[in-house]
Amino acid sequence: MSQSTKAQGKLSSFFDVLLQSLKGHEVDLTSITIKRAIILLAIPMMLEMAMESVFALVDLYFVGHLENSSNAIQTVGLTESVLTIIYSLAIGLSMAATAVVARRIGEKNPEAASKAGMQTIVIAVSINLIISILGLVYARDILLLMGATTETADHGTNFVRIMMGGSIIIVLLFLINGIFRGAGNAAIAMRSLWIANIANIIFCPIFINGLGPIPAFGLTGAAIATTIGRGLGVSYQIYNLFNGKNALKIRVSYFIPDFEQIKAIIKIAAPAIFQFVIASCSWVFLSELVATTGGDKGSAGYQTALRLMMFFLLPAWGLSNAAATLVGQNLGAGHIDRAEKSVFQTMKYTIVFMAIVCVLFLTCGHFFAAFFTSDKKVIEIASEALKILSVGFIIYGMGMVLTSAFNGAGDTWTPTKINVVAFWLFQIPFAYLLAKHFEMGPKGVFIAIPTAEVGIAIAAFILFKKGKWKKTVV
Repeated sequence: MSQSTKAQGKLSSFFDVLLQSLKGHEVDLTSITIKRAIILLAIPMMLEMAMESVFALVDLYFVGHLENSSNAIQTVGLTESVLTIIYSLAIGLSMAATAVVARRIGEKNPEAASKAGMQTIVIAVSINLIISILGLVYARDILLLMGATTETADHGTNFVRIMMGGSIIIVLLFLINGIFRGAGNAAIAMRSLWIANIANIIFCPIFINGLGPIPAFGLTGAAIATTIGRGLGVSYQIYNLFNGKNALKIRVSYFIPDFEQIKAIIKIAAPAIFQFVIASCSWVFLSELVATTGGDKGSAGYQTALRLMMFFLLPAWGLSNAAATLVGQNLGAGHIDRAEKSVFQTMKYTIVFMAIVCVLFLTCGHFFAAFFTSDKKVIEIASEALKILSVGFIIYGMGMVLTSAFNGAGDTWTPTKINVVAFWLFQIPFAYLLAKHFEMGPKGVFIAIPTAEVGIAIAAFILFKKGKWKKTVV
């Protein structure tokens, strides 16, 4: 009887923590148990990242049922590959914001945390204006540069223009969520993505297929729906920044450029941005390599597999983000050992999650791919890609947690250096060798991806144990 009561008590306690994580009550993450802190952060972060991945899958689903679906799928996939460079800017700035805000919150200085977050927004808006203009002007050229056929480029130009032109919304969505995560309020970040995705799911069929007075925009409609959805998510974020109900209290004066603070933020953000630009450029090259060796079908299959992979990997990334916040806040509070323990505890949970995903892809990859397209060749290529990519998932998950830990500490240079070696000096040459020299085509690219990720995880573990990250000043 006592064991039954004890089990019920544990279950009740878990649901209490679960409910608290979804509601977003602010607690001192440096004083509660590590397991409780991880759950409070990880659940909303995983749901947030799952919702981010839904954007691409929703677009892929609806455009995959249009006429000339292979062209439409290729356009969405290639555009997403280019947008990953913008995601790199957004993620790099959000990592800097998370690191600085978390450190200040750990030091019990919410005013400094609030100002640091707003200064990061000033940087983001300034940089992204240039990117948006370039995307509007050179949309068609971008698709052609990525290896798209002339027909695909003509078909997808407006899609690219809208997605690139509205990229400031993407950057703000990532960045402001990074600010909330650093403050320990991951629930607001989660809810902003839920709002954005629900809107996107509603608007996608309306703008793609038309409804009443709204004409059928086809592929372009997917871009319109996604941009509006993300815009609503950003509106929710801004409301929560200024409503005065959170630890972050925003003043208009915080938006006046403080060049000393901007310099300090850029010092963290620059290598973080470069860190993801390295990975993004590698993905862009691999996409182009698949398009040129596998044609439209190979490219569509590869892009379908990538979207599916990211749908399952982004929740794991959300879980790893919990480590970033805990490392930042605990270092700010002077709890160095607790910061390290948080990383390894988060890693255990990530390994379990990635093992489940691996089994799903090995056994159900063909079924997942068939959900998005009826083209048998595209399904075959996507299924093969998923099986090969899933081989390195468990180690890849470990690497994600360790990378997040470095970034949460403000040590953004270490994972950047790892990425240079793994992606540019190994993955790209290896993929080219297999795809071109050994004439393996897209399969050679698929093999190169998990091989490089294993190397990243091993290098990150060795450097993490050396402990240099513990001395990083933010």
